[in-house]
Amino acid sequence: MSDKPTIHRFTDLRRLAVRLRDDLNGGGQDFVLLYAYNGTGKTRLSMAFKDEGKRKNKGQPDTLYFNAFTEDLFSWDNDLEKDSERRLHINTDSQFFKGLKELALDERIGHYLARYADFLFDIDYDEWTVSFRKGETHHIKVSRGEENIFIWCVFMAICERVIDGAEAYQWVKHLYIDDPITSLDDNNAIAVASDLAKLLRKAKSRKRPEAVASDAPGEADNPPRMVPAPIKAVVSSHHALFFNVVCNELRSNKDKHRTYFLHRPERGDTYTLRATTDTPFFHHVSMLAEIKKAAESGKLFTFHFNMLRSILEKTATFFGNDDFSACIHGLDDEDLFARALNLLSHGKYDIYQPAEMVDDNKRLFRQILDAFLDRYQFALPDIFERPAKSAQATAA
Repeated sequence: MSDKPTIHRFTDLRRLAVRLRDDLNGGGQDFVLLYAYNGTGKTRLSMAFKDEGKRKNKGQPDTLYFNAFTEDLFSWDNDLEKDSERRLHINTDSQFFKGLKELALDERIGHYLARYADFLFDIDYDEWTVSFRKGETHHIKVSRGEENIFIWCVFMAICERVIDGAEAYQWVKHLYIDDPITSLDDNNAIAVASDLAKLLRKAKSRKRPEAVASDAPGEADNPPRMVPAPIKAVVSSHHALFFNVVCNELRSNKDKHRTYFLHRPERGDTYTLRATTDTPFFHHVSMLAEIKKAAESGKLFTFHFNMLRSILEKTATFFGNDDFSACIHGLDDEDLFARALNLLSHGKYDIYQPAEMVDDNKRLFRQILDAFLDRYQFALPDIFERPAKSAQATAA
């Protein structure tokens, strides 16, 4: 009898979103953690999860989310005429900012921002704009990465108030966080992951709903107030380091969570979900399985050389070497392989409009891959076996 994890297949994102909600609610999990490559559909899945909540609640939302759409709630006014007062505008039409002014979040935003960046901010609640400063220089234009980390700090500060039971966010029952670490270095990725894990544990520790009688004078006849329920969360990421830190932090505290590898084979219309039990799914191993499958099928594209070189670089680093060439050192065709990887992995290849390799390059690619796999005996995951259909996938 096989002990391989079951792979579930979903024909659309709504059914997949239902599965995640079932894990959190009927399944008794506190968190669901998803690892997936860029381009898999993580952002669209977060919106499908949000939409499913509105469908179940007759149009009322129940999910506070952070994804690419959250970042779009902020837009720059670069003051093109005077080139002196650059500001970030806040889209106050979004429910994301409901109660922002009343909650006075500046201090908590600043608390998080100081952990990741060296600039300061000022929020103008009359104009709903944000300006940034460093030292004596005001109204500076921060980088895209710095802008993203500021927005993440706003989200974290709002989440704290959600957990505290702020009236403006009583509707929140779930958090959905998709790739919050865009453009961050490894140190900040670790810090963000650690801070997020702490916040998630705090969110799930809220007491379950129960009636609490009011003891305020003159309120004996008022309905009892309700203690807030735990808030459950989904976290998805393509960043291996961030994903592993979150997994390890939550596992060490014995929180109830499930970790999955989310895959979209050959970028088609089917999504597969593989449970990864107690061990985070190391993305370079799954990537190696993917390019091995491509090599066997003959469907090799120019970007596969980029993927192969990336795997060799990570393997070399793991063994304490400075350069990927250590992985092919001593092979009969070492010089040829090194030149090919240097030359053919430097193109900016588009994975959405890929160009197929010519036959000579396909043969060379297979030779390098086979030699690498002969030297390093990876136990490759069966992410391409025909997955079992889940109840959601077969439902009408």
